[in-house]
Amino acid sequence: MKQMNLIVGQSGGPTAVINASLYGVVSEALKRSDSFDKVYGMVNGIEGFLNGHIMDMKPLEESGELELVKTTPGSYLGSCRYKLPEDLNDEVYPALFRRFEEYGIGYFFYIGGNDSMDTVRKLSRYAEGLQSDIRFIGVPKTIDNDPVLPDHTPGFASAAKYVASTVRDVLLADTVSDPH
Repeated sequence: MKQMNLIVGQSGGPTAVINASLYGVVSEALKRSDSFDKVYGMVNGIEGFLNGHIMDMKPLEESGELELVKTTPGSYLGSCRYKLPEDLNDEVYPALFRRFEEYGIGYFFYIGGNDSMDTVRKLSRYAEGLQSDIRFIGVPKTIDNDPVLPDHTPGFASAAKYVASTVRDVLLADTVSDPH
């Protein structure tokens, strides 16, 4: 069986966990060289990929930088807010699938919130119509917990903890400044 390449991207707003999710996908994929030939990252999400902006993730492991990615703030690969059209007959879909073929992509991982999961859904539907073997996997991450099916997502707990801590600190500060 021919090895396929894997590509991963980040989309939407960065949270404390978006890079930890990226680290998880990339580090596990690199451990499975029997399954994946190349592991690519999309620079600036699906929009960047559409424009041919990708990077080989293997050098990050070799340099030790990959280990740092999981605690790096922001979106390591860069993000986008590009929404794929509802109409699966739009010209963007064949263009994306030509890119997938060009890079030998067999596995597509997308880290993000509700709109990112919508991108995964649309690409999966389009692939089904083509009878494509590409696997599309969504890695939900969001601070507002808006994806439809999961109970909660990485990023939501850190945002909820931040809000709870801030409210507690404000209430404690008010108590200290007004002892009555």
